[in-house]
Parts: sequence; C-alpha cells; structure tokens
Amino acid sequence: MQILIIGAGGVGAAAARIAKRRDFFTSCLIADYDPSRPEKLIAELADPRFKAAQVDASDAAAVEALVRENGITHTLNAVDPRFVMPIFTGVTNAGATYLDMAMSLSTPHPQTPHELTGVKLGDEQFGQHEALEARGILALCGIGVEPGLSDVFARYAADELFSEIDELGVRDGANLTVEGYDFAPSFSIWTTIEECLNPPVMYEAERGWFTTAPFSEPEVFDFPEGIGEVECVNVEHEEVLLMPRWIDAKKVNFKYGLGEEFISVLKTLHMLGLDSTKPINVKGQMVSPRDVVAAALPDPAQLGHLMKGKTCAGLLVTGKDKNGAPKRVYLYHVTDNEETMARDNSQAVVWQTALNPVIALELLATGVWTGAGVLGPEAFDAKPFLDLLGSEAPAGYGSPWHVQDRTHELGA
Repeated sequence: MQILIIGAGGVGAAAARIAKRRDFFTSCLIADYDPSRPEKLIAELADPRFKAAQVDASDAAAVEALVRENGITHTLNAVDPRFVMPIFTGVTNAGATYLDMAMSLSTPHPQTPHELTGVKLGDEQFGQHEALEARGILALCGIGVEPGLSDVFARYAADELFSEIDELGVRDGANLTVEGYDFAPSFSIWTTIEECLNPPVMYEAERGWFTTAPFSEPEVFDFPEGIGEVECVNVEHEEVLLMPRWIDAKKVNFKYGLGEEFISVLKTLHMLGLDSTKPINVKGQMVSPRDVVAAALPDPAQLGHLMKGKTCAGLLVTGKDKNGAPKRVYLYHVTDNEETMARDNSQAVVWQTALNPVIALELLATGVWTGAGVLGPEAFDAKPFLDLLGSEAPAGYGSPWHVQDRTHELGA
C-alpha cells in the first residue's frame, strides 16, 4: 500500500504518527500547500517510509497528477471539508482509493432552511457512486471519529446487540480546558462554524431527512469516565446522512456538547457576518471573514500542551435486544489529552479523529474490508475494526472502546 495524506495539520500529523507504529504500508507521502509543514513532520518521524510533497488541495488536476506520479494506491483527505470535492475528484480520476473524515458540503434550502433539506452533506459524492462502482474504485467517506467510529458503532449495534433499532443518537462531549485562553476551539474553527451554524439535519423513517434550527432541542447528557453532564444540541453532521443508508433505524440524530459560552460565540459570529465564506473587500484585499476568524484564533493542533481533560465520542442506541426486550446502550470511546500527548504529541481531539482512518487503511490493506463505490463505514463489518481498535499493541491499537448499559433510562 502506497498512502498519500493530504494535509499536514493536526489530524494529518496525528495520522502519520499513529501509522508509523504499523507495518501494513510500504510508503506514505504527506502533502500540504505549505511544503514546510510536511517537511518538518517527516524530520520528526525519522522513518524512510515517509516523504514530503507540496500540493494545492483546491486543484483536482494537481491532486490527480500527484497520485499518478507517485503510484499512490490510497489517499487520506486530512484537510477541511471545503476541499473535499477537488481531492475526491483528483484521487478517483487517478484510480486510487479515497478516504475522508468529512463529506462534501451542504447548501441550505433557499426557502425553508429549518424544515427542508437543500443540498445535503455528501450529496456531491454520492452522486458519483454508480460511476465509481462501475470502475471498481472505492471512496470510503466519513471515517474519522464522528463521522467514522460512531458509524462503526451503529453497524456493530445492528449486527450484534439489537433486533430492532428505534433511535441512533450520536452524543459527543468533553471536559477539555485550554490554559491561558478564554476561547480556544479544540478543533478546526472553520469546520466547527460550518457544522454548527448550518441547519441540523434529522432523519425519521416515515419522513426521511429534514432540518431544524441550529442549537435546537437541548438535552443534558451524562458522559462517562468523569466527564459528567454536558448540555448537547442538534448540529449538522454526516452520521445522519450515512447511517440510514445501511442501518434500519426509525430515527437518527446528532447532538454535540458545545456549552453555553461556545454557542454564544458562534451566534455572535453569525450575527456579525463573520461566519461567511464569501470574500469581502478589506482595504483592497479580498478576504473571507471566516478565514480571518480562523487565522485570529490559535491553531488547535498547537494547543495540546495547554489542554487538560477528556473527550468522548459515542452512540446512544435505543430499541429491542436480540430477544425482543427493550434495550438502550451507549457505545463510546474516550480519549485523554494527557495520554495522547505522551503517546504521539497530538492533542486528544485531533488524535481521536486521526486514529480511525489509519485503522480503516489497515483493514483495506489486509483485504478484511473491500468494496467499490461511495460507501460509509456502516457498509463494512464492524467487528474487525473494533477488535483492532481495542486490542493491545502490537496486535491492535491499544485504545479501548466500551458499551454502557442504559436500559434503566427507559423506565418501566
């Protein structure tokens, strides 16, 4: 396997550091618009399998040329979602396998954005499914942590734990703090603004996909392993577009533990127009307000040494067990920032995101996972993935996942 990682930021760097300990690939080319970033990472890794390159992720032809010239078999897109389509196009045109952790962007419905969907997350990619399937090319989309691991949990729950699923509810929360900062997002603020201010998408079997208002339906969710209660709200996310395509569930939703202060900041950015991606003229320079916000805030990848706490990604599943009795479980994965910094010099959120595509690449390399077309993690057997995730090194990745029984929450 000859891997290309596009993006040498927090997630791309963490993926490389994790992959270094594995032997399923023969080479890994790390490319970025800024050539100094992959070069610095290559020097750190000190592994002859890794090499650096420069590429413009917005240029599909440049991506295609890089893939062809280097004999790349598998490409991991580790940049923010505005670059999904040029990378997706370039990689698949070159005939290589494509993986990403966020799908093509949505466009709200022009008349009723808080009721009807417009262009949904992933629609542009799913539009290429039949063509790629006919060519025998795989695009494995949404294989980060959320989407990604949460989708693997959905497949596992459907296959191993439930006979009938009433609701799949992704619940993400953390107790992370950043010393010295009043406001410092732990993940890309560009992506956070995109998913939090867009109309959240929901799914109901009888209704299909629909939308609601941002930050709607707040609920307090008690996260495990000391994180505790966090208020979660509806947020636009790929799981809701992925899970119903392969999992039979009556409802699917995604709620994110943002916190009152974070929500207030996002609302203010929106009110001031600073969430816009449309360039404006500033003293003769055309700049995107959202890019200015991202540039003004600290790089999340550089905050690990100032961060403390844990982050939890998980899926709350409600339905009937294999014997037909009511059942609710929370399948989850917790990452401790102290541990990930010690292990890979990567802060918890980017490390947890990067871990899962590396596992997927290993399953593809060994032939355990195979497929063609545009597929989500739900299209594959979950058990080999979870076995690799939780098994101790060197056999696995030594990062345990858990199933917490919450049937008592259903009452009598």
